[in-house]
Parts: sequence; C-alpha cells; structure tokens
Amino acid sequence: MSSLAARRRRGTDYWPGFVDALAALLMVLVFLLLVFTIGQFALADAISGRDKALASLNAELAELARALSMEREARSTALARVDELSASLASTREERDRLGIDLGQTREALDGAQAEAARLAADVAALNELKTQLEAEIAARLIALDETRTELAAKTELSERSLAQVELLNRQLAALREQLQTLTAALDAAKADIAAKDLKLDELGRELNLALAQRVQELARYRSEFFGRLREVLGARSDIEIVGDRFVLPSGLLFPSASDELSEEGLLQLSHLAETIKQIQREIPADLDWVLRIDGHTDRLPIRTARFPSNWELSSARAIAIVKYLVAQGIPAQRLSANGFGEHRPLDAGGSEAALARNRRIEIQLTNR
Repeated sequence: MSSLAARRRRGTDYWPGFVDALAALLMVLVFLLLVFTIGQFALADAISGRDKALASLNAELAELARALSMEREARSTALARVDELSASLASTREERDRLGIDLGQTREALDGAQAEAARLAADVAALNELKTQLEAEIAARLIALDETRTELAAKTELSERSLAQVELLNRQLAALREQLQTLTAALDAAKADIAAKDLKLDELGRELNLALAQRVQELARYRSEFFGRLREVLGARSDIEIVGDRFVLPSGLLFPSASDELSEEGLLQLSHLAETIKQIQREIPADLDWVLRIDGHTDRLPIRTARFPSNWELSSARAIAIVKYLVAQGIPAQRLSANGFGEHRPLDAGGSEAALARNRRIEIQLTNR
C-alpha cells in the first residue's frame, strides 16, 4: 500500500511518449525532404536533357539551312556552267570543222616536204660521193705531181715534153680544185636547204601533234558524254563503276555463272547500250577514227569444261557475244573490238567473295585506233 501511495504521489510521466512522437515526426520530415530533393534532381536532369536535345535540333536545323543554301548556290553555278559549256561546244564544233580542213592541208604539205627532203638527201649523198672521188683523184694527181717534180729536180735539164706535162698537170690540178670548190658550195647550199626543210618539218610535226592532241581531247569529251548517257540508261547501280577511261559492268549483270549466253537482263542492258552508241555515233565527226573496246575479265577461280578449258576462253567468248549482239543491233563492226584477258588483270587482288565478284566484269572503252 505504501508503494502504491508513492506512485500516486509522483503522478503520471508523459515525457518519454512525447519524445518518441517527436522522433517519429522528425524522421517523417527527413524522409519527405529526401523525396523532395530526389524529385528536384530528377526534374533538373530532365530539363537539362531537353535543353541539350533542343540545342542539338537547332544546330541540325542551322546545318540543314546552310546545306540548302549551298545546294542552291551549286545549282545556280551548275546552270551557269551548262550555259558556258553549250556555248563552248558550239565554238568547239566550228573550230573542229576548221581544223579538219587545216589538218588535211598540213598533211599534204608534210608529205610534200618529206618527199623534197628525201630528194635533197639523195642529192647530198651523191655530192658527198662525188666529192670523195674528186678528193681521191686530187690526192693521186698530187702524188704524181710530187713524183714528177722530184724526177725533174734530179735532172739537170728539163725537156719541152716534161715542161708541158708539168703545165698540164698544174692546169688539171687548178681545174680540179675549182670543181671541188663548186661542189663544196653546192653541198653547203644543200645542207642549208635540208636544215630549212627540217625546220619546216618540225613545225609541221608540231602542228600535226597539236591537231592530234585536239582530236584526243575531242574524243575524251565524247567519251565523257557517252559514259554519262550510259550511266543514265543503266540506272544508279552500286556495282557499276567508271575506272579511268573504262566503263565497268559486273559479268553477273549480263551472263549466268560460267556461261557466255546473254541473260534476259543482259539483253535488256545491251539494248540500252546499243541505243546509247547510236546516239553518240551521230554526234562524233566522220573523220574521227574511234572504236568501242569490249574487254572480258574473270576471277582467278579456275574453270575446266569442254567448252571453256580456261578463263581465257570464257572471257573472250563473253566479249565476242556482246560484240555480235551490238552488230546485230546495227552498230558497225569496224567500230567494235572484242578482247579476253581471263583472270590476269584483276581490279582487286584479294581473295574474298567481294573481290572475286569485282574482278568478274566487262569493261567498255571508247578510244581511237
């Protein structure tokens, strides 16, 4: 009873419960602050990512605008260049016609000059031979004269006959010397004439080389136009390429594997090729001696069949098949050439399937004879 009375005297103690409640409330506040901080961080990161994306899009938009401006400028430049090239083409055609006439006259003059030079060379050779003979005869006469003089000096008296012989020999010697001088002057004149002819031949040769160089440039222009039209009709295929002055088509586009029989796709492509040749043929001048080379190439994998004992026969047969088809389409046979190189001129020295496929090809080259 005494202890119960003591507890009642102390009263009820609420402080520990109050402290626990405050601690729980503080933990809730800390958790809420942590959640708020994490949310703020995530929100800031999302806003930063959107700003970066917006900046990237703005940069791409500026780049596209710049590219569009450059494309418009390039298009304007290209149109102006086309107009210039059209005017230049008309001027070049007029110059080509004039050069064709000048080239014929230059060749005739060159042939005449060469004939004249040959005649002069023959005359010089004859003069040289005659000069040699005269010099030998003069030497012999001098020897005879010296011998005669020695004999006459040994004698105390000279007979009338000896004096006459000496005088005759002297006159002959003077005549021979005069003739030798005349021949020497003629030889010098002939040499000067030959030098002038050689100079004229050099000038004619330079003019001819210049005309031939212009013809080669003209053929190069038609070759470029031919390749451009051929690229248009065959389409923008990644396996068709231009290597130097040759148009390269994969063999698989025209022929089945290990065969020289043209496929349906090959016949279609070759019909486009024939039409392109006919169009460009009408523009090439008649006096420009051109030929279309068809070269067949294979990969390095060997082939041994009854029809094709080696890749030589296969590549040659494919080139000949293309030439025959073009002739049948109306292309003049004298303007075509078929060649087979087998595996001996690869474009890619590797052994992968891509390299082998690149080496199996048909090359078309527009060139002069």
